[in-house]
Amino acid sequence: MASARQRPSEKKKWTDFLTCRQVLNIMVILGFMFNYMLRVNLTIAIVDMVESNTTSTNSSRNQTDETRFKWNSEQYNAILGSFFWGYVLTELPGGRMAEIVGARKIFGGGMLMASILTILTPAAAYLDYYAILILRAVLGFFLGATWPAIQPMASNWIPPMERSKFIANMMASSLGAALTMPVCGYLISTIGWESVFYVTGVVGLFWSILWFCIIYDSPAQHPRISEEERREIETKIADGEGGKKTKPSYVPWKQIFTSLPVWAIIITHGCSVFGYFTVVNQLPTYMKQVLGFNVKKNGLFSSLPYLAKYIMAIIASYIADRLRKTGKLSTTATRKVFTTFAILIPAFLMMIQAIWGMNAALSVSVFTISLFFNGAVTAGYLANALDIAPNFSGTIFGLANTLSSFGGWLSTKIVAILTVEVSTFETWKYVFWILVLTYLFGAVFYLIFGSGKLQKWNNPDDYYVNGKELQPLKSKAEIEKEKEINDLA
Repeated sequence: MASARQRPSEKKKWTDFLTCRQVLNIMVILGFMFNYMLRVNLTIAIVDMVESNTTSTNSSRNQTDETRFKWNSEQYNAILGSFFWGYVLTELPGGRMAEIVGARKIFGGGMLMASILTILTPAAAYLDYYAILILRAVLGFFLGATWPAIQPMASNWIPPMERSKFIANMMASSLGAALTMPVCGYLISTIGWESVFYVTGVVGLFWSILWFCIIYDSPAQHPRISEEERREIETKIADGEGGKKTKPSYVPWKQIFTSLPVWAIIITHGCSVFGYFTVVNQLPTYMKQVLGFNVKKNGLFSSLPYLAKYIMAIIASYIADRLRKTGKLSTTATRKVFTTFAILIPAFLMMIQAIWGMNAALSVSVFTISLFFNGAVTAGYLANALDIAPNFSGTIFGLANTLSSFGGWLSTKIVAILTVEVSTFETWKYVFWILVLTYLFGAVFYLIFGSGKLQKWNNPDDYYVNGKELQPLKSKAEIEKEKEINDLA
């Protein structure tokens, strides 16, 4: 006699509690947290690595027993900046390679190599100054490819009407930075600066191994996905993108480089990231030199901008996907509304800073609120490449991130030029007004040229897509009704 009860030998699988897509979301969130952890750990540890004229002691350990290096100011900054030498080289190739060989290999491989290099950082520092310089450049080389790789992953796993929420996972990098600072500070004060690289490197290594064990490039390749989940994902993606998903045989470079919607993403991303780097990197300098308030000594103030941006990224992406799915806003309107919201408000806040920025509390509030609103870019232009060309989303984001990678370098140069003689509020006002103009230009450019329509060149082998805007997904009842009509015909 058959029994409906589960037999003792039948054990529940982990897939009964978590869908493969939920596992992917969790791993991507952790991945970007650890990605930024591997990037910023040196910026915290290097303070304790460099020999100082003054010696300090700690109740937990004697800091004078630890090896320090006689790096001058030029060498100190060269080590910090060497990361970008490699980082900028792999943005575009990383995005394109993820489209060809899959994001699993590019994102996971980049994190794996960066984790190993992080563990080797103390040895490189002891070996030679040029050794750590080269190591950090190579580390940047591997991490540079990881960011644009996630867009192609989203095009295979996430239905169009849910992609804003998935792209918000990238902002977990801000959460990673917020957590890394106090953790690394604790490790330095109790064990020593070397422990920062060993701990963060091992964490990244463990994540990388787990990534290759449980993550796959598409539902079709996943060995443990249920047939129901696979069918649901593939059907929704096909419906949302206007037909069956096919891999193009070539890249329509001419169409990409002459597309105004593509340039809207590239330009706006460059403006937004320029503002982000300036706020995050230059705020401590301004607060200390002009207002006499060392914000880095306060862990809460140091973490606030990062936490604020991540919170808004989650809120905005949820609202954006909801608006698109219910049909209250088209994809184009949604992207423009949230991009304008995310960039125009920081522009007005920088105006306030330029006029009344002599107050320390006001400055911290302005910068924190500015990054909070800027987090809404996940519902705006940041997910836009997946709307207009999901087949080439990695390439487009790679182009955008290549330009924006110069933002950190450019902001330091501008601040250095404007404050070279004297660092006062009067000289810093020019920095804030430059931010105002940069934000305004990015917002207006996207408002005019941004689009949410699927571009014809997304499928260069055939132009059956007419550039129609993505529509809300059909219900199951509608799909079944259409199937019945087709069967009768």
